[in-house]
Amino acid sequence: MANQTTKWSQFGTLIIVFFFWGFVAASNDILIPVFKEKLHLTQVQSQMVSFAFYVAYTIGSLIFLLISSAIRKDLLQKIGYKNGISLGLIISALGTLMFYPAAQQESFALFIVGLFIVGLGFSLQQTAANPLAIIMGDPKLGSQRLSLAGGVNNFGTTIGPLVVSFAIFGSVTASSASADIQSIKVPYLVLGLAFVIVAIIFRFSSVPNKIDLEAISTSDNLEADGSKQSLDLETSVTPPARHSVFAYPQLVLGMIAIFVYVGVEVSTAANLPEFMKEHLQTPTDKIAPFVSLYWASLMIGRWTGSVGAFDLSKGAKSILRFLMPYIAFAVFLLVNKIANHDITPFYIYALLIVGLIVCDILSKGNPARQLLIFSCMGMLALLIGIFADKMTSVYAFICVGLFCSTLWPCIFTLSIAGLGKFTNKGSSLLIFMIMGGGFVSLLQGWLAAPEHLGIQYSYFVGVACFAYLAFYAIRAKAALKQQGIDYDVKTSGGGH
Repeated sequence: MANQTTKWSQFGTLIIVFFFWGFVAASNDILIPVFKEKLHLTQVQSQMVSFAFYVAYTIGSLIFLLISSAIRKDLLQKIGYKNGISLGLIISALGTLMFYPAAQQESFALFIVGLFIVGLGFSLQQTAANPLAIIMGDPKLGSQRLSLAGGVNNFGTTIGPLVVSFAIFGSVTASSASADIQSIKVPYLVLGLAFVIVAIIFRFSSVPNKIDLEAISTSDNLEADGSKQSLDLETSVTPPARHSVFAYPQLVLGMIAIFVYVGVEVSTAANLPEFMKEHLQTPTDKIAPFVSLYWASLMIGRWTGSVGAFDLSKGAKSILRFLMPYIAFAVFLLVNKIANHDITPFYIYALLIVGLIVCDILSKGNPARQLLIFSCMGMLALLIGIFADKMTSVYAFICVGLFCSTLWPCIFTLSIAGLGKFTNKGSSLLIFMIMGGGFVSLLQGWLAAPEHLGIQYSYFVGVACFAYLAFYAIRAKAALKQQGIDYDVKTSGGGH
């Protein structure tokens, strides 16, 4: 398995669900002001849109673990991976059906229930899809395939709000005041139909339904030449399988890493509008493009990090490493141009992207090295933002998106490496920790109050998160090496 190439026909089908996750998550931001205006909600009540959607991932993961425990067998191993994704899509489709009675009755509670059910389906899809992305080719290039899938996810976050805005308002620039609550049901019913169609496509696709987890665990312990790498070089004994998923330090520490990663990613963007209001007196309607650039930065980084997943020559990959980030940046500029935003202030950002390219080259496709380098750069960006001011701080905080971009695939790849039969349970536990996005954001929001640290110094929360991620990069590499897994080993055809 160590030398196999990426199975593009299967992977091309798989990334459809990654697009859906981003499309829906970003579109929620369009629903919030509409619900607040038309259903007469407070700001806290309107935030239930995001809370219900993201907490569904945690609840869905918990349900997965409980069912697996009850049947004494991993749920995905029992029903199959592509069947699991199809089931998740059908569950999400049922959630979109709730939008019809919700709109008819103008019931916020029914809208929230619908979004929660959509999130439950996404949770099962993510539990199955992330390990599949890693095994659809050389496992050592798994993090780069996840970066590519993440880039597709961010394409969904880029166009989702535009499509939903047009469907609800008839324009990408209209305000929530011009919306009719009844107009929400049609685009989400269409989305539900798309879920069903893709579920059928998955059911009859060539995407693997079963994975030999023990074989994957064994292949993780192979050198490029096929020889075993051992825990004890003197005795040449392969590390034995462990009795519990929690006996693997790369997973236990990786769960915390996912918690703080999602936390710093979400909280950095969530607090940016308040920072711009306080320090630059920026009007609310002028802030949106800057927040958009933050999320586009994740797309820029993921498109860059995905280059190594392609079966291309070393020279072609070198060229793409410079082209891909700027193609992604051009997509951001085009989207905001369509939305009639002034894009001239963002041209300077093209210079900052050079730093991302350099860090990507230095990482050499190694998930542990990339996690360490990008975490340190994330800390540096936050510290510049904390101690500088005005637009320098704004762009420094936005740069965090560049260095958050590939952390999910790095953490996920390191966390489930070598888990063998516990791979799916480990994947579900990682999805469970997505709740960090809510908790870390709340912590920074509390510290941002004037009587505590204030908005600018509250970003030290993010610095602490990146510090842990840098620690995890070092610790996970050591733990995996003890188990016979070394991502520094070169793989043929990998271009490293």
